Amino acid sequence: MIVVTGATGNVGRPLVRALVAAGEKVTAVSRGVAEVSAGVRSHQADLAEPASLAPALDGAAAVFVLTSADFMAHGNIDDVVQVVRAAGVQRIVLLSSQGVGTQRHSSRLEDAVERSGLEWTMLRPGNFDSNALQWADSVRTRRVVEAPFGDVAVPAIDPADIAEVAAVALREPGHGGNIYTLTGPVPISPRQQAAAIGTAIDEPVRFIEQTRAQARSQMLRYLPEPVVDATLGALGSPSAAEQRVSPDVERLLGRPPRTFATWATRSAASFE
Repeated sequence: MIVVTGATGNVGRPLVRALVAAGEKVTAVSRGVAEVSAGVRSHQADLAEPASLAPALDGAAAVFVLTSADFMAHGNIDDVVQVVRAAGVQRIVLLSSQGVGTQRHSSRLEDAVERSGLEWTMLRPGNFDSNALQWADSVRTRRVVEAPFGDVAVPAIDPADIAEVAAVALREPGHGGNIYTLTGPVPISPRQQAAAIGTAIDEPVRFIEQTRAQARSQMLRYLPEPVVDATLGALGSPSAAEQRVSPDVERLLGRPPRTFATWATRSAASFE
């Protein structure tokens, strides 16, 4: 059995689907009450209260760990790892961040998992295609995207690709001790993303460039300050590593990563 935390999110939902399609028994863990497909066990737990996770781990062979922004500010990953290890789970796949590899983000989550004694795999995605959902309301109401760094491009990744890679790492042997950097197929700028959303909904979408200060003020409403500053640094002044397309998705899945345009078409209803 495989346990998926964050099971109702942009990565967790497609991961649960991918595991079920592969014939795995799955327990979907979320902080709220989750609607799950037939055959999937649902469990309500908050990683900020690690003991609440313990019942979900009974009989689990592997666990996917996805932490929220709240957890990054207030949670204790060592306590979570201790609960996982005490349950006899053998394999842990952590959704980390490319920013750990480029030293923009803290490595404390990865450090705790690495010293756990469990078989571990780290997934380090960069910018998510689904971050564009923050523009959904302004696109629906005004056909406008407002974002900073309009012409700075990074290879954003479809969360469904992250999920498929996670399913491989959770199910198949040979991934223990590996760190995978996950990106999309090409760098894409916010201005280009706005155009792709316009194409997906078959209406023009205007791009308005924010200042860094405007974007920072907006992001601080829902993300901790260190995460906001690191994210703005990566989006505004990305290093060569942060602009580079990684081969890991194609190597693990046997196909190229999906494009942002594909994600936008699939998500068009959110912007219409």
